[in-house]
Amino acid sequence: MKHFPLKQFIIAYTLLMFCSFGVFAQLDHYPAHFDTIPYPKGKFKPTDQSLKQYKYPKWFRDAKFGIWAHWGPQSVPRQGDWYARNMYIQQGHPWETSDYKDHLKRYGHPSKYGYKDIIPLWKAQDWNPAKLMALYKKVGAKYFVSMGVHHDDFFLWNSKLHKWNAVNYGPHKDVVGTWQKEAKKQGLHFGVSEHLGASYTWFQAAHSADSIGPMKGIPYDGNDPKYFDLYHRKAAPGDNGWLTNNPEWQHEWYYSIRELIDKYNPDLLYSDSALPFGNIGRSLIAHFYNDNMAQHKGQLEAVYTCKEPSQGRFVQDVERGVMDTLSKYPWQTDTSIGDWFYRTGQKYKSATEIVQMLVDIVSKNGNLLLNVVQTPEGYLEPDMLHILSGIEQWIAANGEGIYASRPWKIYGENPADETVVKTSMFNEGKLKYSAQNIRFTTKGKTLYAFCLGKPTDDIRMLSLRKNNPYEKKAIASITLLGSKEQLKWHQEDDALVIDKPATLPDWEVLGFKITFKK
Repeated sequence: MKHFPLKQFIIAYTLLMFCSFGVFAQLDHYPAHFDTIPYPKGKFKPTDQSLKQYKYPKWFRDAKFGIWAHWGPQSVPRQGDWYARNMYIQQGHPWETSDYKDHLKRYGHPSKYGYKDIIPLWKAQDWNPAKLMALYKKVGAKYFVSMGVHHDDFFLWNSKLHKWNAVNYGPHKDVVGTWQKEAKKQGLHFGVSEHLGASYTWFQAAHSADSIGPMKGIPYDGNDPKYFDLYHRKAAPGDNGWLTNNPEWQHEWYYSIRELIDKYNPDLLYSDSALPFGNIGRSLIAHFYNDNMAQHKGQLEAVYTCKEPSQGRFVQDVERGVMDTLSKYPWQTDTSIGDWFYRTGQKYKSATEIVQMLVDIVSKNGNLLLNVVQTPEGYLEPDMLHILSGIEQWIAANGEGIYASRPWKIYGENPADETVVKTSMFNEGKLKYSAQNIRFTTKGKTLYAFCLGKPTDDIRMLSLRKNNPYEKKAIASITLLGSKEQLKWHQEDDALVIDKPATLPDWEVLGFKITFKK
């Protein structure tokens, strides 16, 4: 048997790995080799030092407010987030949930009727993306983010790599592509979220079985090799972190998300984790940045966001949380009006709560990405529309102090006896805002001061007292946004005092526009 020369093999292999991804993107399967990935071509390399060349795009810094469609097959049972995993966790298990019992009652035992059988039930038959996108623009969003893939390993785009996608199953539509088309029509920047990195360990519950009861020991459908392309194979012992340590899965993640980037060229990419998989993740980010520059004639417009301090490499995302101080680097909070996926009877945030968070976040150099909870059919219920209407009303009157603003010298001031809620993910439930919480933004030479609760007395701003260390120029005028009332105010030694307006707006959070003498 004649052997293939080693030198020719190395050359051929290298060319294959470093060839244009445009060729690879036309394939209908993952690469046979998972021991390497194409080296990113362009300015950015897969190192932290190289990624620190990143410059935050003006569009993102100006936008401040985005809306997210965290929506997919997991909304079908109307049980909220993580249904695809929780339906495989039996009562009596240390991590038990009500989803297993609900699934058993409504659909059957997960050894026979699993998540693969839920997916086709997601029809999205009442989804009107054009109408929704027009609404989101009207509400005040400047960018829109579509879920690309959740931990359930179901792709919402027209993938050539993975058959479990929204074109082949469920709505039989390219959900990502459709959202993008409508976002562009409305002039909104477009992003995608990927939650795939955690899927490999998150979905391992599908490989288990009942531990008690008449079906004890009967394997769930995730154990059937026919469905490993959805549920993944069984993980090796010890591979149970949020992100898998399996190199093959890590490379599969890379090629999957790279397909998403190359197919849609999004303005923003969100990962539901810290920076995934070391140099593999850095390679993806470098490719995302380089590809985006090529799409924009050398101008970098891309935003990558993940859940670790950025150090200037990308945008840090703080899930359901707010920072406790002004950040040097732009950042983002992602949160939802309610549960992440639709859940019957869930409690929603009010428009006031969302506006309070928005102002607090913007004052600290951040953006707010808000998930609007859609029904599995695709429409918004009346209570959701009511909340959005409240946000719209506030932004219409106060948006000039939000959009294209920048932080002031300090983010604001709080009551002296208030307990500080430290920077953390999932701290939003601890936040309590009142009229004594003041937040500042600036635009040019104008200062905006927001009172985060409706005042019952005169408004006092200690930071703008006489001889304060932040602004030496005298105040020329103060107006209340959304009102034509002539305000009365004066500076004292310990505070700027604005007399309580005779007529307060309908909303709770008041915005004051402050100009200074030349």
